Formats: sequence, structure tokens, C-alpha cells
Amino acid sequence: MDKHPFYHFLKNRSESSLPGREAQMKMAPIPLDPEFVLPHNTSETAHPSGVLIPIFPDNENNLHVILTLRTNSIRHAGQISFPGGRRENDETLAETALRETEEEIGIAPSKVDLACCISPLYLYRTDNQITPFVGFLNDKPALTPNPAEVEEAFTASLEQLISPKYQKREEWHLTHASFDVPYWNIHRVPLWGATAMMMSELLELYGEFRKGLNE
Repeated sequence: MDKHPFYHFLKNRSESSLPGREAQMKMAPIPLDPEFVLPHNTSETAHPSGVLIPIFPDNENNLHVILTLRTNSIRHAGQISFPGGRRENDETLAETALRETEEEIGIAPSKVDLACCISPLYLYRTDNQITPFVGFLNDKPALTPNPAEVEEAFTASLEQLISPKYQKREEWHLTHASFDVPYWNIHRVPLWGATAMMMSELLELYGEFRKGLNE
């Protein structure tokens, strides 16, 4: 089966400078106290992690992304995330992302064609350095959530995510301070935080792709 044009776009585009932190920060929670500064430089002790952004086309070749809602018993409990986790032993981060995806939602690595990785994101609270990999599937896969880690696996279209209609902002109090929090309202649980920041860069690239189609 021929790959979706966005796959080829990402393969080529990833050889140049990516939108990076500027795109990520569009969906970053912002402290309302101007003196409260969040660290974002990677520490020397950061744990390397890999996540997969799984994308598939529907029958009309519109693209959808697969997301998970984490159970309440694991790290980042009850939040929407991409499948992924910390690197084990001597595996590459791409292997980490693919292994975790199979463990969490049952998608075999052989079903995924990796297009590229996008910009890493450092999470200071968990001291994690996350590298997101964008992977394409030929069609919508059967999703088998691992009940120990995933409460629900669901999909959202890129066209939906890129629409301002689903982008919201609210003031939230998060443990240590009040924040202006941007999020996507595509599920009963808001899509925000690190996952939203990585999604923001993907959508920046998707916007470039769409613009190129219209020129």
C-alpha cells in the first residue's frame, strides 16, 4: 500500500530544522506568577524515554492519531498520553516507543512505519527526556488496551485537532502554583501538558503540509 503523502513530507521535513520548542510552548501551561519559572533544560540525570505518535488514514485518506487514557495507578495517572515509556537496557528510543506501544495497546512493531522523530521534550518534575516518534499504520488497527496501564484507547482526527474550535484555555491550580493551561477539548478528559506540547509540534508540521497542498 502506498504511504500517505504526510509520511513522505515528514521523512523529508525532518532532515531540516524542526519547529521545536516554539511550537511546543504554544500548548505549555504558563505560570500566572511572573516570578515562577519552570526549568526546561535537560538535567544530567534525565531518564531517556520514547513515545509513539501512531497515525493512520481512514477510507477517505484523512489522518487520525491514536491516544491513550492512563489508568489511575501509574505515573501521570488519569491523563491522556501517547503510548511510550522509559528506555530499557540497550534498546534504542525508537525500539522503546514501539515496545511500549505493543505492551500498552497491542499494536505490533511490524505494523508501524516510522517516519521521523520530532523534538525531544524535557519533563522536570519526573526528570524525563521524552523523544516522540511519528509512526504510520496502513489503516485503523485493532486496539487492545492493557488494563494495568491504559483505561481507554481512542482516536482523534488531525483536522479536528488543528481546528481552533477544540482549543481551549483555563486557569488551573496545579500543586504548586496557578497556571494558564491550554488544552484540547476532544474527550471527557482534557488533552494538555506534555502530550499537548508534543502534539503541538506535530500539528505545526501538519499545517505546513496542508499549506503545501494548497499552493
